[in-house]
Amino acid sequence: MSDLQGPTSVVAGAATDDPPTAATAAADAPSAAATGGRTLLPRSTLLRHLLLVVVGAVAAVVLLEVTDPFTNSQLATLSYYAIAAGGLTVLTGMNGQISLGHGALMAVGAYTTALFLSADEPLPLPVVLLASTVVAIAVGALVGVAAARLHGPYLAGATLALAVGLPGLAIYFNDWLGGDQGLRVRAPRAPEWFEAFIDAVSGNPATNTKWLAYVGAICLLVTWFVLANLVRSRIGRTWRAVRDQEVAAELAGIHLGAWRVLAFVVSAAAAGLAGGVLALVVRLAAPSGFTLVLSLSLLTAIVIGGLGSLLGALLGSALLVFLPPFVTDLGSGWGLDSTEAAQLAPFVYGVVLVLAMIFAPAGLVGTLRMRWLAHRATRAARSTPG
Repeated sequence: MSDLQGPTSVVAGAATDDPPTAATAAADAPSAAATGGRTLLPRSTLLRHLLLVVVGAVAAVVLLEVTDPFTNSQLATLSYYAIAAGGLTVLTGMNGQISLGHGALMAVGAYTTALFLSADEPLPLPVVLLASTVVAIAVGALVGVAAARLHGPYLAGATLALAVGLPGLAIYFNDWLGGDQGLRVRAPRAPEWFEAFIDAVSGNPATNTKWLAYVGAICLLVTWFVLANLVRSRIGRTWRAVRDQEVAAELAGIHLGAWRVLAFVVSAAAAGLAGGVLALVVRLAAPSGFTLVLSLSLLTAIVIGGLGSLLGALLGSALLVFLPPFVTDLGSGWGLDSTEAAQLAPFVYGVVLVLAMIFAPAGLVGTLRMRWLAHRATRAARSTPG
């Protein structure tokens, strides 16, 4: 790891004659912005992210306690979408690899969770979720090694085959994985300490839906803490070097294949954990829940939110979760029947995607960040004498 700083610096120097795209500049903007200006946050990256985790945990508790059970369920859904989208952000936004197979990796985590929880005496829930992550890592490593030499549409095609083929194993191993009907997931009940915590915080009922929403929030915070530190470390800088200037990175001594496999493994770990949370929330692991649509939805979320931005992944995931029911309710209010109102949601989501591509080509977060940096640069130029 000690040799990463040098190659990254060489690659950055080689990139001066080939300016990065708008999306690339937006993804790298946090590093540039962090070097100057006043801030109330700690200078240490680790402490800064720990503080943000604490703030996020407080916000999650407040949000889950002031909302109704249906919204709690939606927030639980948001958690597994955001976990998977965060991992895909590392792979696509940071390392430049396009994956259409993350729905299949989520299926690996979901089925692993279902199998472990089906035991007569299941292991503790954290151990089960960790096992789901480890199994997804193993599958992701195999796929990453096989796809390390592929680029662009070839990699997308390989991962597309994974998304189409892997869920079909549940049908082939019908007796073990439940076939088309899938496996029912026996979600663990809320422990007594959780009921005591909720009673002390708000006095609201400690339902199992709320418990699973808290599990999803904890997994999301832990995952994003790890991903945020990786992105801001020398590992993240090397990923961006491989993404932006492959030839210069290889000349600088960076093993492109190894770093691509590492990005795929990290992304697969997030997808496996997201699949485990999905199995708990939906209480079912079935092939119909892990179709190509899921993989495309994750990719759409990070494109709308902003490639290379974890906050963008969260915003894109929120659109996936909250926009369809909002549009459906809106359509029902306009007098449409239930079928017509449900069909209106994908249309509106497609319109949002097109508008984002036209007016925010770097994603929502990336475009706002670029405009803010341009505003700061303009203000600094005006204040400079002479």
